[in-house]
Amino acid sequence: MKNGQFWYDTDGNIIHAHGGWILKVDDYYYWYGEDRTDLNFVSCYRTKDFKTFEFRNHVLTANSPVKASYLRSVNLSLKTEEPEGTPNNQLRRKDENGLVLANIERPKVLYCKATGKYVMWMHFENGLNYSSACCAVASCDTPDGDFVYHGSFNPFGNDSRDCTVYEADGEAYFVSSSRGNKDLYVYRLTEDYRSVEDTVKIMFQNQLREAPAFFQKDEQHYVLTSGCTGWNPNQGGAAVSREGRVDGKWSLISNFGDETTFYSQPSFVLRVEENGKTEYYYFGDRWGGRGELYFNSTYVVLKIKFDENNMPYIEYTEDAQLPFGK
Repeated sequence: MKNGQFWYDTDGNIIHAHGGWILKVDDYYYWYGEDRTDLNFVSCYRTKDFKTFEFRNHVLTANSPVKASYLRSVNLSLKTEEPEGTPNNQLRRKDENGLVLANIERPKVLYCKATGKYVMWMHFENGLNYSSACCAVASCDTPDGDFVYHGSFNPFGNDSRDCTVYEADGEAYFVSSSRGNKDLYVYRLTEDYRSVEDTVKIMFQNQLREAPAFFQKDEQHYVLTSGCTGWNPNQGGAAVSREGRVDGKWSLISNFGDETTFYSQPSFVLRVEENGKTEYYYFGDRWGGRGELYFNSTYVVLKIKFDENNMPYIEYTEDAQLPFGK
């Protein structure tokens, strides 16, 4: 597989797993990501060897089952009526009744041991504009089944855009760009992973960082981010925890990749046990742009290395540096 080129599943279809996430369940790696074809929001693929990817399901769609949770004042709708007199906008997706579909971005899935559920967190926008700035939650009994949508909300009233999840030190976290993308807010999840319990850290104040991707190596936590330049790539950044705690002190941001992060934006970091060693892989999106250009989006996968100061870096190759030597 080549970086920056289309990848195909075992049915010969283009893989749509943008802004995604990989979760290992038993012997399989399940790859979730944005899918804006038809009435789809999130699709799921799986692989054992990173040579072939089997399409499993459109796990979240405009017609997914909806069930309210114990949270109040949440928006349960995945569709919106277009206001009367609104100029026609070809960038909006609509269903057969003319309702505007929401934008669902950066889906991330964790398994909650307390409930036995797979819980998906994502960024929600109403499809009309980017004024909602909400997070959204869905859950399922299986990793590749039909997820039940539990609605969107603003965590503790805060706006929430580019996001990720992270499990570390016995806790689970939801992290998202907030305050107009100026800061990164880190929230501890509730026991069932379906809401936020408290705010444990505000990172990179006024530095306009988005696309967070956390990972742990030894006793240290790392985060990769990008700057905020819309669909255009920019210099990636990396930071490390100074106290070995997510809610502790963090280093200043250092450069990660080149001035365009090799024409990509962080999606997530995959940790793999390979040949008796732990390896780390950078998964990034090479975005095509808005509207139809979105479907030109591809992926960049590179193995993460560490310098003499134990800071992460990547070197570009045309071939995707996928786990297990492929």
